[in-house]
Amino acid sequence: MHQIEVFSKDRTARDRTVTETLSDMGISAQAEVSDVYYLDGALKDADVNEAAEFFTDKVTQRHETGSSKKEGSWIIEVRYKDGVSDPAGDVIMQALTELGKKVSAVRTANRYYVKGEIQESDVQKICRKELANEIVQDYYYDYENLPAPKPGKITEDPGSEIRQVEILEAGDSELKEISAKGLLSLSPEEMKKIKEYFESEGRNPTDGEMETIAQTWSEHCKHKTFNGRIKFTDRDGKKEIIKNLFEETIVAATKKISESKDWIVSAFKDNAGIIKLDEKNNLAFKVETHNHPSALDPYGGASTGVGGVIRDILGAGLGAKPIFNTDAFCLARPDYDKELPSGMLHPKRTFRGVVSGVRDYGNRMGIPTVNGAIAYHDDFRGAPLVFCGTGGLLPKGMESKKAGRGERIVVVGGKTGRDGLHGATFSSAVLDENAPGSAVQIGNPIEEKKMADALLKARDRGLYTCITDCGAGGLSSAVGEMAQSTGAEVDLEGVELKHAGMQPWEIWTSESQERMVLSVPEDRLKELKEVFSREGVTVCVIGKITDSKRLVVRHELKSLVDLDMEFLHHGLPKPLKEASWNENRFEEPEPEEKENYDEDLKKLLAHPTIASKEEVVRRYDYEVQGNTIGKPLVGAFNDGPSDAAVIRPEFGSTAIVIANGINPRYGMINSYHMAASAIDEALRNVVASGGDLNRTALLDNFCWADTSRKEKLGSLVMAAKACRDVAVVYGTPFISGKDSLNNEFSEGGKRIGIPDTLLISAVSVTDTAKIVSMDLKEEGNEVYVVGRTYDELGGSCYYDLSGKTGANVPMWRPESKRDMERLSEAMRAGLVRSCHDCSEGGIAVAAAEMAFAGNVGLKMELDDVTRDTDNELKILFSESNGRFLVEVRKENGDKFRKLTGAAKIGETAGGKKLTITKNGKSLIDSKLDDLKAAWKGTIKW
Repeated sequence: MHQIEVFSKDRTARDRTVTETLSDMGISAQAEVSDVYYLDGALKDADVNEAAEFFTDKVTQRHETGSSKKEGSWIIEVRYKDGVSDPAGDVIMQALTELGKKVSAVRTANRYYVKGEIQESDVQKICRKELANEIVQDYYYDYENLPAPKPGKITEDPGSEIRQVEILEAGDSELKEISAKGLLSLSPEEMKKIKEYFESEGRNPTDGEMETIAQTWSEHCKHKTFNGRIKFTDRDGKKEIIKNLFEETIVAATKKISESKDWIVSAFKDNAGIIKLDEKNNLAFKVETHNHPSALDPYGGASTGVGGVIRDILGAGLGAKPIFNTDAFCLARPDYDKELPSGMLHPKRTFRGVVSGVRDYGNRMGIPTVNGAIAYHDDFRGAPLVFCGTGGLLPKGMESKKAGRGERIVVVGGKTGRDGLHGATFSSAVLDENAPGSAVQIGNPIEEKKMADALLKARDRGLYTCITDCGAGGLSSAVGEMAQSTGAEVDLEGVELKHAGMQPWEIWTSESQERMVLSVPEDRLKELKEVFSREGVTVCVIGKITDSKRLVVRHELKSLVDLDMEFLHHGLPKPLKEASWNENRFEEPEPEEKENYDEDLKKLLAHPTIASKEEVVRRYDYEVQGNTIGKPLVGAFNDGPSDAAVIRPEFGSTAIVIANGINPRYGMINSYHMAASAIDEALRNVVASGGDLNRTALLDNFCWADTSRKEKLGSLVMAAKACRDVAVVYGTPFISGKDSLNNEFSEGGKRIGIPDTLLISAVSVTDTAKIVSMDLKEEGNEVYVVGRTYDELGGSCYYDLSGKTGANVPMWRPESKRDMERLSEAMRAGLVRSCHDCSEGGIAVAAAEMAFAGNVGLKMELDDVTRDTDNELKILFSESNGRFLVEVRKENGDKFRKLTGAAKIGETAGGKKLTITKNGKSLIDSKLDDLKAAWKGTIKW
């Protein structure tokens, strides 16, 4: 096997990052990183040298062929395990083949030259904690005995191939063991139901049938908790039976609202929600979670989370063109300094991995990542939350799809491998050191980009009648859902594989990425193959749509699956679960008023949840496609925190505002008010940016701990009720959503659950002329506060600075809608120069951000703030909902006050300072440069 190593001529950011990481671990050493390429095939020396030139940027890099060694260094190599997908290697092999090189396999690796006074134990620590993820990667540091990677396909003994699962004679304990050993995550009731079905069939199931049922019935796919029956007891002892939590809250709200909303095209029926955009296009929008995979492999989990939600958009209707991405992360503090259990990655590494994963996938596909959020709490250390969203343009008339009898089932995109096995069922398990590495998926954005381009061409030619993404559960889920009302026959020999020796059930349920499933009329098959062939995309014809109402799957003429569709999709038992709700009781601190709050404000600005996310945002290409007119960073120096992003998908006056709301700290106190606050925050961000409340749709993403506990299920019920109550008042329908439950991890023999967390994503259709940004624009303008301030520091960032939680969580109040509508009317009248919502850190933080973003001084007086408390600290830092700071030219002040009823509390001024007073007392008197420096990280929280 030939080896090529590529070095940078000068010290790179990658070298510095690894060196800094070693320093964080207490290891004093210098690192240099190189890229290694292993080539297998009939290659001459001239071919290898030509390939080396191909890999090398002559200006910044140099290469060596064969082995190299730097004296005095520990040499560490990290590469994918044999048999794990190597996307870069696959792309390189294709490129070299097109250049006429006889290459049979390409494997890639990173090599680290670490020089310093370090011992072997340090090297092992470096590898395990920072450089390698042992779930998908191997590492080596014995350079003299470095093994070459295995070339080509990894062949394993397929064993018994299709195995019978003996459940007919199994008792309750044996049924439980079958589920546990098979990683099926099926409950005892579900296992009994399966046993009853196969008793009626007169046979035992195959392994493929058990896997098919398990993924179809998984929490991830069937949303058993939200669709199940619940006996709910509230804090007053009142009981009720909820027949279907999803239908009675989220769907009920949308049905009621939709009576007056003719722009809702599709809600909860497709891969994504769809709303009307203009007379030519609709907009599809979906947000997914990829939490458990990101805990195991942050980079791979986040990147395939992005890839998966992009495929949701490609599978919406007959296929929407992705035009923007969003993301949100809930993580533990990167400077977490307590001991972590074996197998748990440090939060800093998780942070780097998920950011890089989102960056690489979105950037390489040419889709702008325009909006997001990051929230921090240490109970996310073992169960981080990773939300990924995508929006896409769908031409009118392409909203509906249906597979027809006799049409061929076609898989397009990537090949099928062992990556991602048991992903759907794994998401229902608690994370611990025994988490299966097989659930990790490997992403290849270049493959997905080619597939997306080909799909849109095929769509426009009408070459298929139905499409769905191949995600959780793999072909099992995609084919099973597409043919749910008809039936299907599948022959697995038609599936192209990454590895030889895959068992039939593995082929059928693999969650290998970058695949879509189409239903194609026989007479369009040839043309479809030609379209995909021109883009270099694999096309596999694997079966046909039938009218048998059964799912039949064969491998080499042997039956792997033969299931009744009615049982598969509707046979899931729905036991009555018990839920009870009581607010978590925390003591409300009584913080003392101070002489001034300059230092408190700077510390708040440096709080990781509030502090600048520029280091993340700048890694994303948020300008690609050229339609981002409201940037994630705005202001005089283009580094202020925007409230929302704005996309103009096509040249014209129609714009899309994308925003979100999330605050897990509130969920520790009261899940109802947490959920209500998330909706209010998302809508505040929309309105503050010029969005139209009357053309705004919502998406919900619930992330909870183990809802088998009554109190945890009770808090989920209350959050869902809040979604119904608040959405109905605002008139903002839900069009899509997702839940991710069982977000817990094991530490020291104790199970730790995440705070109750709801991400609300909002999308609004508006006019480009109405767009407003948050940065102050000029001196001599008036500043107003819209909304009322209450004694609501519970769950605030201010309390978090001192390790407190508090009890007075921000509540939602219906009058917020009135204030938002009045503010929007003022914006439409052209009265608003800038607007910023008050959220984390309250009025003081909002004022500081507006001032240093615009580089314009601001003088404020709190005397006239509309409020229910006279405590100056609480007026400054309370996180009450429904509030905005608004900049208005003086000549428009009277009109603005009359229209909104807002209170004037200040004026923009020279001096580049923020000053805030109350009753003549100076509370804050800080230079904008100092506040911005704190926000950018000069002061460490």
